[in-house]
Amino acid sequence: MKQRESGVALVLEGGGYRGIFTAGILDVLMEHGLAGVFASVWGTSAGAMNAINFKSHQLGRTMRIMLAFRDDRRFMSFTSLVRTGNLTGGDFVYDKVQNRLDPCDNNVFNDNPMAMYAIASDVVFGTAAYLPVETLPTDILKVRASASLPVVSQMVEIDGHRYLDGGTTDSIPFAAALGLADALSPLPKDYTPALRAVVVVTQDRTYEKEPSSELIAVRSHRYDDYPYYLEALRSRYLRYNAQRDLLWKLEEQGTAFVFSPSKPVEVATNERDGSRLLDLYLQGRKQAESRLDEMKAFLRSAGPQHETD
Repeated sequence: MKQRESGVALVLEGGGYRGIFTAGILDVLMEHGLAGVFASVWGTSAGAMNAINFKSHQLGRTMRIMLAFRDDRRFMSFTSLVRTGNLTGGDFVYDKVQNRLDPCDNNVFNDNPMAMYAIASDVVFGTAAYLPVETLPTDILKVRASASLPVVSQMVEIDGHRYLDGGTTDSIPFAAALGLADALSPLPKDYTPALRAVVVVTQDRTYEKEPSSELIAVRSHRYDDYPYYLEALRSRYLRYNAQRDLLWKLEEQGTAFVFSPSKPVEVATNERDGSRLLDLYLQGRKQAESRLDEMKAFLRSAGPQHETD
């Protein structure tokens, strides 16, 4: 398919190492020449990291990095938390890996007209922030903000705002991408909402979120000076479950095309088992390959913007 003026957004949920499922799907899309059909890509946390590699057209990069560095204490570990204040080693991940060990193709990324947004949580206001990632390496701090988990990460300051992980406020930002009234925060300046969205979630369809991890953050008292953020933490599980309910309705209406794991995901946020990671990656690939024609039909039905090779 060729892009003219695309009315389709690509929306990527996070979930730490569960993002390797997303990587499998995106690699198949790139292999079949579908990287250029989207007007925008929206990523939360690990979804933002996947979005970088999709926009830079780097097949296999997410999978390589997750498998190669899963045991490296500089990448994601409690050792990193003690030494740097961040469970995910910021300088190691966003500089050494990003720019030297397995470098991002910044030239391809910067030349790609597809817009990218990294979703972070504004700690002061307790709202989602849709941060445009326009050039690399300049904007890598926005991706770092999107993936900075509460309690185990330091806040990331950008232009006077304090940010943490976008999952707290907008885990699956399809409503923003589509410009729906259900969007959780104001849309980016000059953004034209997409007509339809391809959405990748990293939990199976039976999953229902419980308030456990967010209550740990609340009880830590680290955010007592940020009452709006505390409320966002307390209510996240309700908002997340309602968000998924809306997504299934949009799927039924033909507005969203959804990829999700076919069974409950056993991979942990900070998974160390390489075989589990590889299996989840292959699950993503298999699903994308089996639904490729279905997705192409969905893209064509978005309107006259698309044509088939």
